[in-house]
Order: sequence, then structure tokens, then C-alpha cells
Amino acid sequence: MTEFDPRPFVGEPLALDLLNTLWKEEGRQKDLLDSPAGLRAWLTTHHMADRFRADREALEAARAARTALAAAIGHPGSADAARQVGDILAHGRVRLTLTTQGPGEEAEFARPAWGPAWTAARDYLRLLATAPDRIRVCAQPDCIRYFLDTSRNGTRRWCSMAECGNRAKAARHYSRNRHTCV
Repeated sequence: MTEFDPRPFVGEPLALDLLNTLWKEEGRQKDLLDSPAGLRAWLTTHHMADRFRADREALEAARAARTALAAAIGHPGSADAARQVGDILAHGRVRLTLTTQGPGEEAEFARPAWGPAWTAARDYLRLLATAPDRIRVCAQPDCIRYFLDTSRNGTRRWCSMAECGNRAKAARHYSRNRHTCV
């Protein structure tokens, strides 16, 4: 059985999407990782449900990875945050392979339950190697979502222009007009 992913904002790179399993809706914080069913929904969204089980151990590992990634993004250069991400990465490794198509890589885990968490942490390393200055937290004060800025000039501020960008612009408009109408 596949689980429905109820989040309003999906499609970011794996590491950032793991962070976005926490979000706010109508002023209340929601957590997709509040149960194994939520983890199964996240795994399904990322086409990993056939490779990994959504059990309690995998759920705790995913939560630990989410905490570590939030620390790393929130405190770049922090030795403690780097250690936390390193602790997640210690649960797996990459084995180089040669396939009929050429060189390849295969992830290996001592405990398969750490597979999704490790994969998200590895994706964060990929983002750091390719676009570290494009990893963002939404500028809307009520939003807690993360995104990869893919705009041409790298100045995107909101996770979604339709939601958070529009809300910020409406608030500025209201603030300007409120002072001119009095």
C-alpha cells in the first residue's frame, strides 16, 4: 500500500526534502515523520519504498538525519553540526563497481534501516559540492521550509512565490497602505 504525502511543498533535492518533512500549516507545525506511515509516504515520494522498509528504526534514523542536516544548514562551519552529519554517514559507505555500462557506485549499509537517512546525508554533501550558496531557508517569517535556489541570478527568497512570496508582498502592501490611509 502506498501512502499519500500530504505536504504542500515537495520536489526539492532529497536532503532538503527530508528537512521539509516539518512544515507549518495554518500556524501549526506538522511532522510527516510522526509515524512509520509518514516515513513510508516520504520514501514513496522519492521512489525508495521498494528498497527500504519504513519501520521504527528507519524512522528514528530519518529523524536523526533531519536534525543533523538542520544543524549543518543552520550553522555552517560548526564542528558539532559536521560531527552530527558524519555520524549519519558512518552508517553506510559507497562501494565502487564496474558494470556493463561502465563505472558505478553501490551504497552499502551495516543496518539497512539507516539507508534513507544516509542517502539524504550523502545528498547534502552533493549539494555542498555543487551549490552550497544556493541552499536556502524561506524568507517568509512564518515558514520553515528549505529550498535550492535554482533562479538564474541566485536571488530567490521564498520557497514558493505563489504562497510565501505572495504573502510577504501582500503584507508589505498592507503596511504601506495602512500608514497612508490614516
